[in-house]
Order: sequence, then C-alpha cells, then structure tokens
Amino acid sequence: MFELDQAATLPVSNYASHLTPAPAPIPTYSPTPSVRLATPTDVPGIVLLVNEFARRGDLLPRSPQAIAQGIGNWFIAEIDGVIVGCVSLLRYTSGLVEVRSLAVSDSVQGQGIGKKLVQALIAEARQRQIPTLFALTRAVPFFLACGFTLTDKSHFPEKVWHDCQQCPLVNNCDETAVVLSLVERHGEHGLNL
Repeated sequence: MFELDQAATLPVSNYASHLTPAPAPIPTYSPTPSVRLATPTDVPGIVLLVNEFARRGDLLPRSPQAIAQGIGNWFIAEIDGVIVGCVSLLRYTSGLVEVRSLAVSDSVQGQGIGKKLVQALIAEARQRQIPTLFALTRAVPFFLACGFTLTDKSHFPEKVWHDCQQCPLVNNCDETAVVLSLVERHGEHGLNL
C-alpha cells in the first residue's frame, strides 16, 4: 500500500492555490518580415495562402497558373523563407487597378504585415504611374487606415463583370468598395468617386 501526500488529496480548487504561476515566456526572437515582389518560386506558397483564405470564404480562389501568369504583380511577406502574407495588383484599365488577394497568415496577424504589403503595393503603383487603386473588402477599417476612402461599387463595373460573376455571394455581396487616388489634382489628394 502507498500513502498520498497532502497536496494529492486536496480538492482541485484548493490544489490550484498551491501552484506558482509559470512565468510568461520571454521572447528571444522577434522575426521581422521582409516584403518584396514575388518571383516564380513563390507561386506554391502564394497558392497555399490564398486558397486557405478561399476555403474560409474570405477570398476568391486563384489557380497556380493564374498566379504564375501575373507573378510580377504580386507582393509577398516572408519570415525565415516562409510566405506569411501576399497581395496583388490587377489592372482593369490604364487608370484603374484593383488591390486583391490580400492575405496574412493567422499566426502573424496583428503585427502590421498587411499594412506593409499594402504600402509596398502603393509604392509600386506610384512607380507604374497608376492613378487609382480600389478594393472590394470586408476589412474596411484596415483599408481606411491605409488611406483609402469609401466609394460605391457601381464605379467598378469591370470588377463586377470580371470576378463578381464567379463569386458565390454575387447576389448577396457583403463587401464594401474602397478607393485610393495616387494622383494630386488641383493640390488636393483623393478621388471623388
């Protein structure tokens, strides 16, 4: 026969009071993401990230072929060689380009990676002399914080004809249109769409 010590016989509520809380882990490494234009070797990682968000209903799926064809319009964020975020530009007309497929891995959300991706995309759009960016999004506060303003979807019939017809929510769209003008007009910023 064996004997139980006093702690082993205490009710659970009393036992917990005898435990010393474990110290919070001390972060020894804070990975900093790098943001860059994507290359063909990034296609598999982009496909995994985008299609994970598509399975959840947050993005439209993209095929590896579609991503590869437009790889020069994709940006990625990576940490230690792992793609943790992506976004792309899609040109509809010379004056109208969509910000699309913005995704940041759940494990690193809230660290500013989405904002860094959008900032890189805006800088690239300026270099390409793109006057207007737009997005259809559920993340309206995020895009407003990036300098976009609210607008009406009716300003983007090209988007509706191109992507929206393929979306399962085409008749019950819950996305909001946002726009960002990259051109100064008469000393003012913004586009009144």
